[in-house]
Amino acid sequence: MKPFDPRLWRLSAPVRPYLVLTVVMGVVTAATVIVMALMIATILAGVVTDPARRVPSVWIWELSVLAGAVLVRAAAMWLHTRFAHRSSAAVIRDLKMDVLRAVAAMPPRDRAAVRDETATVVTHRNGGLDGLGPYLTGYLPALALAAIVPPAVLVVIAVHDITSALIIFFTLPIIPTFMILIGLLTRGKSRAKLRSMSQLSAQLLDLIAGLPTLRSLARERGQTQRVRELGEQHRHTTMASLRIAFLSSMVLEMFATLCVALVAVSVGLRLVYGNMELQPGLVALILAAEVYLPLRMVGAQFHAAEDGVSAADRAFSLLAPRATTRPGSRQLPSGPYTVVVAGLRMRAREGFAPDGFSAEFRPGEISVITGPNGAGKTTALHAVLGLVTPDGGAVTVSGFPVADLDIQQWWDQVAWVPQKPVLIPGTVRENLELNGPIDDIARAAEQTGFGEVLAELPDGLETRIGIGGTGLSLGQRQRLALTRAFASDARVLIVDEPTAHLDDLSTDRILDAMRARAATGATVIAVAHHARVLAAADQVTTLGASAGRLV
Repeated sequence: MKPFDPRLWRLSAPVRPYLVLTVVMGVVTAATVIVMALMIATILAGVVTDPARRVPSVWIWELSVLAGAVLVRAAAMWLHTRFAHRSSAAVIRDLKMDVLRAVAAMPPRDRAAVRDETATVVTHRNGGLDGLGPYLTGYLPALALAAIVPPAVLVVIAVHDITSALIIFFTLPIIPTFMILIGLLTRGKSRAKLRSMSQLSAQLLDLIAGLPTLRSLARERGQTQRVRELGEQHRHTTMASLRIAFLSSMVLEMFATLCVALVAVSVGLRLVYGNMELQPGLVALILAAEVYLPLRMVGAQFHAAEDGVSAADRAFSLLAPRATTRPGSRQLPSGPYTVVVAGLRMRAREGFAPDGFSAEFRPGEISVITGPNGAGKTTALHAVLGLVTPDGGAVTVSGFPVADLDIQQWWDQVAWVPQKPVLIPGTVRENLELNGPIDDIARAAEQTGFGEVLAELPDGLETRIGIGGTGLSLGQRQRLALTRAFASDARVLIVDEPTAHLDDLSTDRILDAMRARAATGATVIAVAHHARVLAAADQVTTLGASAGRLV
């Protein structure tokens, strides 16, 4: 684990004053430790060696300095702890927002590839950015103390007793050496823990997203065993990390104790044989433990901070700049629009999907793309919309490549209904008018059968719905999204599985609305499997594993 990642300094402003404060508090702590040790050694040596000085009044100045050092050290620790937690919360908040903005700005395919990783990094307390708190509040302060306190204390010990200083100097590297060895051992454990948490998170997200469909098929309990297996895997990896952490702490404590014992034995023997005075021996004994303490603290905080640092590395990878294509600026000609797909290839998990897809979507016609799952039908629609950059082939609109067009102007001419329609928390009216005011909502709702849904809702258009359309059935959500699309004056209508979750009567209404839209000269493109939709199409392109075939 890096002592400090420079990317934190560059990307998070709250880190900078916090690091300065950490260094200052390290210097203050080192000074107070030395002053306290000197005062204690002076008082104890005087009391033991001189019976006349065994009254408190003789040591008023030394006791006052000792009390002042204790108060200063306590105040410094309180100030640093208070500021550390505030700075930690601000750093984590900023990083989460930066990650969300970066992921939201990605193309849909790139965003889908990092969806599970982003969910883990942003939302999970174990394995997410929230674990960065112990790194900032514990590991970094311990690291600052380890860099400042041991050298300063070792110099003071050398001034009073060179023999003890040499013992500490040669035994001190033992602790960081074993810290490195233990760190190399635990690195794989931490990565395995984060990986298992990501798998569990992805499985649960998919399960929750598909729960309505699973319930409709009475298969909602089918994934129980898989979730249980992932949970058990996460438990094993977590316990393995904790086991290593506890054992490593014991090893570091044992070596620190042995090193201090060497100094104590040396001092004790020399005191017995009269080879040194009591005060230097006490200074060496008191400060010896303080030399090793910061290194032991670093070892203890290492495991608590490791998960957060691993999550931060993944967050920085999401924030890393990616190669982007320059947006086009060519003005879109007036409609109607003919969309031509020529040799479209898009890289998928296994090969390309689609692979060599070609089709021509003409105005005034209903064009349907069908084929098996995973063939790249939805991806082809994304390429037509300009949401993704093809790995091969091209998509043109009235002879102009989509990549060269002013993309916002192109989107203004498209009404798009994806498989999972976008519905925001708010009223039904706000969702219908998400893309702009609708002149005649009643007429648009009658086309899709959504008028019947409005009649059943308690407050009609003012009925409030939740995230993703919570409060409406799947069929009602579909009709709402279709109503929004058909109510627009877009010259291109793109729908992905338009009749999903609809009964036969509602399907016929949607098909009639699609025919009516095509009759106005609009270009209608649909992805579908439903036999009724295929029968209503003017042309059907079957997209297989290798290429598109026009029927």
